[in-house]
Amino acid sequence: MKIRTLGRHVREGMKNLGRNGWMTFASISAVTITLFILGVFLLLAFNVNYIAQTIEKQVEIRVFVDLLADKPAIEQLEAKLKTLPKVESVQFVSKDQGLVNFRKSMGEKGYLLDGMEKENPFPDSFVVKTKQPQDTAEVAQAIKKIPSITDVNYGEGTVEKLFVTTRTVRDIGIVFIVGLAFTAMFLIANTIKLTIVARRREIEIMKLVGATNWFIRWPFFVEGLMMGMVGALIPILILGFGYHYLLSLVTNGSVIPFFKLLPLFPLGYQVALLLLAIGAFIGIWGSMVSVRRFLRV
Repeated sequence: MKIRTLGRHVREGMKNLGRNGWMTFASISAVTITLFILGVFLLLAFNVNYIAQTIEKQVEIRVFVDLLADKPAIEQLEAKLKTLPKVESVQFVSKDQGLVNFRKSMGEKGYLLDGMEKENPFPDSFVVKTKQPQDTAEVAQAIKKIPSITDVNYGEGTVEKLFVTTRTVRDIGIVFIVGLAFTAMFLIANTIKLTIVARRREIEIMKLVGATNWFIRWPFFVEGLMMGMVGALIPILILGFGYHYLLSLVTNGSVIPFFKLLPLFPLGYQVALLLLAIGAFIGIWGSMVSVRRFLRV
């Protein structure tokens, strides 16, 4: 195709957007509203997954060492823990550090532990983290079989429920997003089809006077692309400013103070590109499928 011909198709497609003002407005509005809803749930799904990962990464195994174990035995135990499969890190916590940590956890009542340094009841311990949080229970069971260990604590029972909950939330989010995406595609495509159907007489006349199928298609291709892109840009801007404002509230502790949300970048770029791609695809697809019906003259 010549550049001049392509330019003609682009100009014609842009003019048609203005000529069919109300139908163009209806199509762009449908794209905007539907993609805005989809964008909201995309931001929600990304952040729910992020919060779930953050909670899972906080799961750790606390390994308590026998009070009678000497330094060589503790070093040997640490070496064994590090060689276990699926173990990512092993951190030694001395009994003195354990007392300090417990005093800090008590806050203002930490003074009650003053004077216990000489008769420290806390044992030496290790903090073990697995490569995958879901492997915590399996690694804990393997650690229990190692000698010189008095107790292994990882929140048994609670941790398993946590993983089931986070997995369920992720699965529900994926199903919901996919279903909403397909609903958006058909809703927007049908709205764009109505715009094309209203101009079926124009297509039939062009076909009867000898215009080729692609000569007729190209302006509608441009129209569909522009409607999809413009309809996607509006929710992208609204979601961008809205998410920025929400982040400021979260940072100040006004909303969900115990959780952190994903930063605007690169999340904003990812959602924007996804919505632009969906808008452009649906706009082109809806236009081309509708035009094809009226090319059979």
